[in-house]
Amino acid sequence: MKLQAALDALPYLLSAAGTTLWISLAGIALGQVLGACVLLARTARSPALRRAGAVYVSFFRGVPLLVQLLLIYYFLPYIGIDVPPLVAAIGALGLASGAYVSEIFRGSLAAIPRGQAEAAQALGFSSATVWRRILLPQMLRISTPALVNELILLLKASSLISVVGVTELTRTSHSFAAATYRPFEIYITAALIYLAMNLALAALGAVLERRLAAAG
Repeated sequence: MKLQAALDALPYLLSAAGTTLWISLAGIALGQVLGACVLLARTARSPALRRAGAVYVSFFRGVPLLVQLLLIYYFLPYIGIDVPPLVAAIGALGLASGAYVSEIFRGSLAAIPRGQAEAAQALGFSSATVWRRILLPQMLRISTPALVNELILLLKASSLISVVGVTELTRTSHSFAAATYRPFEIYITAALIYLAMNLALAALGAVLERRLAAAG
C-alpha cells in the first residue's frame, strides 16, 4: 500500500467532496419543495391531482436514478433544451428525492391525530393557519429522522452523476486511480471521505432532532 498516492490526491478529493455535498444539499432542497407540492396534490380534493401525484411518486420511485439522470441529460437536448451537466444532476436528484420526500411527509402527516385539525377548524382557524400553526411544525418534527436519512442516501447516490461529466468525488477518485495506477489507496480514501460526510450529517440530524423534540 502506497500511502503517498492517497496523500497527494487528498486535497483534490476533498475539493470534489465539497462539490458532492453541495449538489446533494441542492438536490434535497429541490426534493423538499417538490415533495411538499406532491403532498398537497395527493391530499387535494381533486381526483386528477391525486392521480397525478401518485403517478409522479410511482415513476420516480420505480425507475432507477441512473436511468432518470440519463433521460434528463439526453432527452432535453433532443427536444432543443440545452441542459448543463450540473443542472441535469441537481434536477435528477431533486426529482427522485421529491418522490421519497412526499411519502415521508405523507406518513408524518398521517401520524398527527386528525382531531387536532378538526378542533382548530371548529374554533374558526382557516385552513392555511391550521397548516402553518398546527400541522406543519409537527410534520417537520416527525419527519426529521427520515429526511436526514434521505439526505444521506442522496449523497451516496450522487456518485452516479459522474456519468454525465460532473467532477464530484467519485469521478475525481476514478481519474486519480487511473492516472496513478493506485486504485486501492485512492478508492479507500474516497470511501473514508464519504463515510466522514455521512457520519457528520447523521450527527447534525441527531442534534436537530433533539432540539425539535425539546421545542415541541
